[in-house]
Amino acid sequence: MKRLVLGLATAGLALVLGTAVAVSASKKEEAALAAARTAGMAQAPAIAQAAGIACQVTDARYVGKMADPKTKAVTNFYEIDCDRGVGFVLQAPPGVKPSAFSCIEANSTQPDGKPPSLPCQLAGNANPMADLAPLLTKAGVSCTPDAARGIGQTAKSTFLEVSCQGGSGYVLQVDAPANPDGSAVANDCLTFDVTDGNIKCSLRDPAYRLAVVDRYAAAANNGCAVKDRRYIGMSQGGASYYETSCQDGKGYIYKVEKGQVTQTTSCEKAMALLGGCALTDAKDAQTAQAGLYSTLSKKAGFDCQVSKYAPFPSPPGKDVVEMACANRPDGAVGVFTSKAETTQVVDCARAPVVGYRCSFSKPEASLKAVTGDLKKMGKSECEVSAVRLLGKTAAGTTYLETACADGLKGYILEYKSEPLTPINAVGCAFSRDCSLPGNK
Repeated sequence: MKRLVLGLATAGLALVLGTAVAVSASKKEEAALAAARTAGMAQAPAIAQAAGIACQVTDARYVGKMADPKTKAVTNFYEIDCDRGVGFVLQAPPGVKPSAFSCIEANSTQPDGKPPSLPCQLAGNANPMADLAPLLTKAGVSCTPDAARGIGQTAKSTFLEVSCQGGSGYVLQVDAPANPDGSAVANDCLTFDVTDGNIKCSLRDPAYRLAVVDRYAAAANNGCAVKDRRYIGMSQGGASYYETSCQDGKGYIYKVEKGQVTQTTSCEKAMALLGGCALTDAKDAQTAQAGLYSTLSKKAGFDCQVSKYAPFPSPPGKDVVEMACANRPDGAVGVFTSKAETTQVVDCARAPVVGYRCSFSKPEASLKAVTGDLKKMGKSECEVSAVRLLGKTAAGTTYLETACADGLKGYILEYKSEPLTPINAVGCAFSRDCSLPGNK
């Protein structure tokens, strides 16, 4: 990557320009500026096109020229304003393709800390940060810039740092030159804060950027008074993940998409989420949560001393979790809600009926419950040895095929899922849908 070379190449340009670009009200200087704009509009559009800039030039000025001390080759410089997107400074050496640098780059402080040697001055380029809007939209981020700077260029890409109102910041990777219809990718500055590389964000410090987590915690409205913050990373789908620890000892992981919190996961349920929580004692939280699930499960009629658990993605108002039990071989899926009448714990053999599958224990450990359902339907001669989910009906009920331990044909049980209730049983002798051993 090359740092903006324009400032280095034009360090002595002021000696050539004299007062042609000075901001003065004198008639002589006004005439010089008018002449520079006339020359710019005559020459710059063709140079911009040669440099690969895809815009309609609406204003331009000839900045000046510089002769190489050794070769005496003369390089001309221009500033252009585009009908959309950012403006540019053009560097046009003889016999080679012109170079283009956005006004963000041209206005950036030089690597040695000195002011920019050739900033944009046309009226249309007075607010280059506002001109970034098409590129930020293209990159899919919501950002009102409050500061921006050029990082550097490669042969095909331009890298810009953009600080946004509210604390966010991005490294914006766009085409070189930065055309508004080209590619644009925005990577959160927090990513570069936690990795070693030659790109770093410097417009704000990491603590300033992490303060955005407080806003996400407030939006989640989960009662977390933020104690500490951590940026976890970004998923392949573009969602960002943040962790907070809270003053009350709890902690959360927030999933953020396009600046909005779309999912909140408490640390006791985040074991399998991006490595889990690091700012809180997740082990203690998990032990406490296992105790809570043991209590809730027993109240629902399933005595399970929860030894481990794993949450399922749950709809609003439900906490769905698989549980392994220390006091029994069969596990279950708990569907917990704030109301006792809508809470249920379903053994692993019948869990597929309500849309879940167990991984801690095998369905075979829970087949007695299915045998009991057959008996409720008047089919007492079958000791269930295997089950298979068939699918749902148009009415929303679910079919579960059963096989019998004696090898005779089994049954298809029809269930209502909320609450889980058997409502019908049809012998496999009368159905072509059975396929378990002994049922064909």
